[in-house]
Amino acid sequence: MSEKVLVTPAELSELVKSEPVVIIDSRDPATYAAGHIPGAVNVHDIFTYLATSTPEGVAAMRDKFAAIFGAAGLSGKETAVVYEQSMNSGFGQSCRGYVLLTYLGYTKVKILHGGYVGWTAATMPTTTEVPTPTAKSFPLDASAMGILVDLQAMKAAVADPNIVKLDTRDVDEWIADSSSPYGKDFCPRKGRIPGAKWIEWYRMMKPTAEGPRFKSKDEILAECATVGISQNTPVYLYCFKGARASNTFLALKDAGVKDVRMYFGSWNEWSRDPSLPIDEGLPTAARLTGKAA
Repeated sequence: MSEKVLVTPAELSELVKSEPVVIIDSRDPATYAAGHIPGAVNVHDIFTYLATSTPEGVAAMRDKFAAIFGAAGLSGKETAVVYEQSMNSGFGQSCRGYVLLTYLGYTKVKILHGGYVGWTAATMPTTTEVPTPTAKSFPLDASAMGILVDLQAMKAAVADPNIVKLDTRDVDEWIADSSSPYGKDFCPRKGRIPGAKWIEWYRMMKPTAEGPRFKSKDEILAECATVGISQNTPVYLYCFKGARASNTFLALKDAGVKDVRMYFGSWNEWSRDPSLPIDEGLPTAARLTGKAA
């Protein structure tokens, strides 16, 4: 990752004084209404939208978020800064915003490191006033869209031992005790993509006095080494709907892993096709179910 993506509260405070900035609050509307960064636009769809990777699903996602981000005031000239409540309480939703904007070809994107909790801990100003952004024409750029892989590419990757399929979900989902963060039986099947490796997304961060922050490059590479990932390993990430995996996407890119892509449909999509194979139970006793499509 060539340009710094994570910004501190102090850096964001200075940034808004020196260039056009659109601050995007990814939290739920009620939390946003209770207090937010001055000028921030609330875009909770960043977190809630469930994507599918069919051509129709990708087109719908592209059009929806181009419209949403344009309405928020992004034209290509502004730097988008996305934030959530804290780095471990929003399931990586600010990072999901980063991935969505990057996928759409928007290059001027940053994330507030530490989120709203970090902002208030730094005694920065907050408000309940809701801004009225001037809508802009959002500049779609198809050349950046290769950071996401679709269902067909993920199916092909299952048979390719050179690609690490990295599951970043919570442990109860990894061992097939739960199907999602929305409830154990939200999806029709519990399990994981066959052959997947596992690094729970929390491991990309460490506690500080101001809340969780991303680990250093070397610390992240040490975590990656536990599942055989180096800077030259192709990695396809997934979680339930692409939020926690987006957190890990940012961490791996920042650590210099060159080929990292997102299976954005993730378990929400994979589990709903009974023809697709899954691994169930503890990894030491995993059994393959279903048949390859």
